[in-house]
Amino acid sequence: MAESNFIDYVKIFCASGHGGAGSMHLHRAKYVPKGGPDGGDGGRGGHIVLRANKQLWTLIHLKYRKHVKADNGGNGQGGLRTGKNGEDIFLEVPVGTVAKDAETGETLFEMMEDGEERILCKGGRGGLGNNNFKTATKARKAGSYWN
Repeated sequence: MAESNFIDYVKIFCASGHGGAGSMHLHRAKYVPKGGPDGGDGGRGGHIVLRANKQLWTLIHLKYRKHVKADNGGNGQGGLRTGKNGEDIFLEVPVGTVAKDAETGETLFEMMEDGEERILCKGGRGGLGNNNFKTATKARKAGSYWN
């Protein structure tokens, strides 16, 4: 007998995207007497999202797609420019699909309604640029005139 087109069990390896690095940049211009930090934040890494679809009845479309990897977030840049967020990946599954962790056997969630979306792997958070760490206080130096 030929192999059936009905697939009800698929094991896939998912990896969400890493968050981008924050930038360490100092603002310098001839018309600004004292520049300061202006490094932008890194972008968020992409998620792996499962979306329930009542039109599907099998997992055959995921049988040959064993490895799923989302995009990484972009790095921050000078001038308070934030990095680009990673592209999310949406995997369509039939209603009633149960997502389990293969290593522990733990049931993560079950897709019960049409159009329901659940994050399977959450993307990494972007790093902070040096603009987040600035303060409004003047640094005191030993022996300076404002001590």
